[in-house]
Amino acid sequence: MEKFEHEYKADQIQVLEGLEAVRKRPGMYIGSVSARGLHHLVYEIVDNSVDEALAGYCKNIHVTIEKGNIVRVEDDGRGIPVDIHPKTKISAAETVYTVLHAGGKFGGDSGYKVSGGLHGVGSSVVNALSTWTEVTIQRDGGIFQMSFERGKTVKHLEKIGDSKKTGTTVRFLADDTIFETLEYDYTVLENRLRETAFLTKGLRITLTDEREETPKKADFCYEGGLISFVEYLNKNKEKLHAKPIYIEKNGEIPVEISIQYTSSYSENIYSFVNNINTIEGGTHLEGFKRSLTKVFNDYARNHNILKEKDSNLQGEDIREGITAIISVKVKEPQFEGQTKTKLGNSEVTGAVQGVMNEYLATFLEENPAVAKAILDKCISASRAREAARKARELVRRKNVLESTTLPGKLADCSSNKPEECEVYIVEGDSAGGSAKQGRDRRFQAILPLWGKMLNVEKARADKIYNNDKLQPVILAVGAGIGSDFDITKIRYGKVIIMADADVDGAHIRTLLLTFFFRYMRPLVENGNVFLAQPPLYKLSKKGMKDIYCYTDNDLAEQYKILEEKGIQRDQLALQRYKGLGEMNPEQLWETTMNPENRILVQVTMEDAMKADETISLLMGDEVEPRRNFIVENAKDVKNLDV
Repeated sequence: MEKFEHEYKADQIQVLEGLEAVRKRPGMYIGSVSARGLHHLVYEIVDNSVDEALAGYCKNIHVTIEKGNIVRVEDDGRGIPVDIHPKTKISAAETVYTVLHAGGKFGGDSGYKVSGGLHGVGSSVVNALSTWTEVTIQRDGGIFQMSFERGKTVKHLEKIGDSKKTGTTVRFLADDTIFETLEYDYTVLENRLRETAFLTKGLRITLTDEREETPKKADFCYEGGLISFVEYLNKNKEKLHAKPIYIEKNGEIPVEISIQYTSSYSENIYSFVNNINTIEGGTHLEGFKRSLTKVFNDYARNHNILKEKDSNLQGEDIREGITAIISVKVKEPQFEGQTKTKLGNSEVTGAVQGVMNEYLATFLEENPAVAKAILDKCISASRAREAARKARELVRRKNVLESTTLPGKLADCSSNKPEECEVYIVEGDSAGGSAKQGRDRRFQAILPLWGKMLNVEKARADKIYNNDKLQPVILAVGAGIGSDFDITKIRYGKVIIMADADVDGAHIRTLLLTFFFRYMRPLVENGNVFLAQPPLYKLSKKGMKDIYCYTDNDLAEQYKILEEKGIQRDQLALQRYKGLGEMNPEQLWETTMNPENRILVQVTMEDAMKADETISLLMGDEVEPRRNFIVENAKDVKNLDV
């Protein structure tokens, strides 16, 4: 990677203001104090090392979760400057860790050409929200070290040895008085670091988890960069063309794009700015979409694939089945807040559009077979969209003509305030009947489903509008589907899937979650989708109140508690519930529907890429990856009913 030739000394560390209020309002800086915020601490330190890689100085980053949930991040970059800062009169390194908005990433005369750490709060915020932090720096022929407790310096930077190496090592323990949990999720970190390695061609990132007796380790390095990224995302999908399309231009705003079409019906476009995932898109995504639509329509017209009488293909037609990564590097990016979810720089739209117009048009001309395969799919999508429009209008007209727009099997609640209402989507009429009798009619609605549901992963929108199993769900939620979906129109604040704790129930849950993910994604993103957790067992004895157990561990614990009270196992009747229909209305209310006792699992969008990958694997056309997944995970399956 090309080095950004610029002196990196103390006077490049610009101080904007002092460190205040981070511990009082941590959510302002890291989003939340949940597990999500905890993992954000790791990302902040890793992103500093990645910035060194983007500048051309860092080749390796090692992330280690030590015993006790201590995190260590090591890099072989230049090392944070150790000389005295002219304004703060302490070392530049200590300034970076104790002063908010101090860093080498502000303005054109900084230590970095481009950077993800725009606001300079990363290091100081991690320090402020940790019980302790220890920083070791190698540069200028020495080894330097400093340490902190809850953001306060306990050991100023001092030289502790000599070294010819360069780099920075940060160790920290998050503060348990601030965070809800200190348990890091290995898989969450693994996915994030893999993504980072894809975006930084040639950078090697390792992740080691030392908390268990046998350490876990992952190693990521991708010379193919975005091409490798797209291939990874499409590994479980049928491709329309073997090799991803690759576009790269190192202009004033460097642009890198990789595209591959698959036979699926969903679009998956991910955008990044300076390696930061802009999950809400922005001007770079806007430029990409505009150009994609223009270039394909121009090619189709020029090659008589679209006739004079034909309408232009719409953007959604051209994006059906696409997997694309857009990565831009911007000197002074304008993001919405520290979480950096949307890019606002207007000049980036034109930059991306110009690069796409030039390179994609050339690619299509040079690869007519690939162009034809993609356009055949786009035209098919256009016809399906028109069929879906007619089906949608038919549904709307039908709703207007009927006395009610709600499905006949829905037992609605009396409240009309979405924030306090919830709908249970229940598998089977029997369980639906019990749920209707056992519910609190004031705020709980029941929608029974029956029969096999459509797998939307293998169907277009026109099939979905005409599906008699999904129509009741669409009408009950009340906010439309796909591009028409409007989260402000939902009728229920909680949409709860309640299915049996067996294979068929798991299948129903997966089909419904696939539908919500593909066609009502804002419902998932907004945290409105939940899974009900019915009990697996009931322990009973004459004269004793029934005890419900939700897991095998729960059952074992209850046996232990009862034995301590002098009640032996052979005195107890154990019932294993095969389905919700086995419970009477009172039992269903008490165990699964009563807000005081029930267990609900909220479905989240923590990692949309991982969710897309899993859904494609489990519900898509490719059989071999699914078979491999089952073989690899069979050993971990519990409570499998045959």
